[in-house]
Amino acid sequence: MKRQHNFRSRFLLFPLFAAVAALVMGAIVMFLWNATLPALVGVTTISFWQAVGLLLLCRILFGNFGRGSMGGNPRWKNHSGPPWREKWNSMTDDERAKLREEWRKRCGK
Repeated sequence: MKRQHNFRSRFLLFPLFAAVAALVMGAIVMFLWNATLPALVGVTTISFWQAVGLLLLCRILFGNFGRGSMGGNPRWKNHSGPPWREKWNSMTDDERAKLREEWRKRCGK
């Protein structure tokens, strides 16, 4: 029961952490832009919300800020899928049933 509650609290706190991360990254972008670009190329400084908007625009145009590629996980590029799939396919039915039962115990289902 406690594990289920822990999962729910993590799930509910995720939007808060994501918003805080976006605001911190916006402040970093604003600082770096204002510290370097006006002196280098003569552009004007930007406000905090313009920096957050710039981050959002980069996310829309370029994707996940470098987390993998659009084609999926690059570690699986030369494989037929996730690394566990080959192991799962090589298991007997009894081994699969045992593994499922173990995960049910761990996950509380």
